[in-house]
Amino acid sequence: MERTDAGTSVGVDDPYAVVDRCDHLTSDGNCRFAAERADHDPEFAAARQAEQFRCPVAGDPAEHGPTGPWDWADCPHFRYRSHDDGCVRCGLAEERMAHDDDRPLVEEHHLSYADSSEDGSGVTSHEITVSLCRWCHAKVHNSWARIDDDANPDPAAVAERETRRARQQAETAFRPATELSEERETD
Repeated sequence: MERTDAGTSVGVDDPYAVVDRCDHLTSDGNCRFAAERADHDPEFAAARQAEQFRCPVAGDPAEHGPTGPWDWADCPHFRYRSHDDGCVRCGLAEERMAHDDDRPLVEEHHLSYADSSEDGSGVTSHEITVSLCRWCHAKVHNSWARIDDDANPDPAAVAERETRRARQQAETAFRPATELSEERETD
């Protein structure tokens, strides 16, 4: 299983296996990075421009899945960040509290830690992340748990989510003006 620099598990054997598409890939199969950020890598942008900005991994957008000559790992500007609102492992949904500094229930979990740079600098050039709740995140890093396990939310996670939901409902609940004026009089 893939590991972090500290030796903890990331929960997958191949981080690229969870990727469905690069964040820079447009719906018509072009590379947004090469079109919009050519100054960051002029050689890459020129090569993509010579092929009408076609993504070398995606191939033909009419075909299902990546059909190009490259794999995601071959692209120097590949990035995949999951934008799920819930944990990919147990399905726990995020409950954000407005105007509150509570720690989020769902966090970003990095699957790619290996040095994928050509110069051996130790800098990870490919960002691959998924959303995990704090409890699944700890299980993945501290044990044998995998992100594709069929798991239920941890009881502590459900309790925390329900506590937040109850606070939200209390904040938005209708209270008659008489109750509000009584509260102001006692303060």
